[in-house]
Amino acid sequence: MDSLNISRIVQEIVLILPGFLLAVTVHEYTHGYIAYRLGDPTAKAAGRLTFNPISHLDPIGTLMLVVTRMIGWAKPVPVDPRYLRNPRSDMLWISLGGPAANLITALVLAVLLHGLVFFTGGSVTGQVTTLIVVPLYMILLFGVRINVVLAIFNLIPVPPLDGAKILEGLLPPRQAYQFQKLEPYGFIILIALIFTDAVSYIILPPIRFIEALLLSGLR
Repeated sequence: MDSLNISRIVQEIVLILPGFLLAVTVHEYTHGYIAYRLGDPTAKAAGRLTFNPISHLDPIGTLMLVVTRMIGWAKPVPVDPRYLRNPRSDMLWISLGGPAANLITALVLAVLLHGLVFFTGGSVTGQVTTLIVVPLYMILLFGVRINVVLAIFNLIPVPPLDGAKILEGLLPPRQAYQFQKLEPYGFIILIALIFTDAVSYIILPPIRFIEALLLSGLR
């Protein structure tokens, strides 16, 4: 690998990292905050009810971001259902909170991105402040995409993703109990979906649809 390729990879990581840190932080914080509001102090006691990204980073998930330069993950926020008054419905809202927070964050970043383009005359090229404007544009753009990808990916109803707990909360008790039996095999199922590229057919259509709405006029 020549120095030019290494330099380009480093540049990509620098541009992606702010959006990734923001995405995983708001995702995990929201899980912990909703759980806390519903009576579970576990995340707060573990020091996870914070916007400090260092508290949420997972070494392997961060390494995966460096390798793929798009996908990574954080440490899951601990939740103890024994503290919850209505565990099934409360876990649904706790699980839904993370993806919802990412979609809201993507919307806010998209608004900032449109504002940046508007105030730079509709173009981020040919500006006196190109050294500032272009990197900021790319950071915001990657931030939108990473938050959308993280939200939609986590909605896949396969353990340990949020979508599994959401589906479990929506199913009748008997069916939910049967669905719980898949949990030990969830990671294997998820890996199989990823390596067979089946996950792309599941998440790419909604990702492209949401991105098209948020980034309309910027491409």
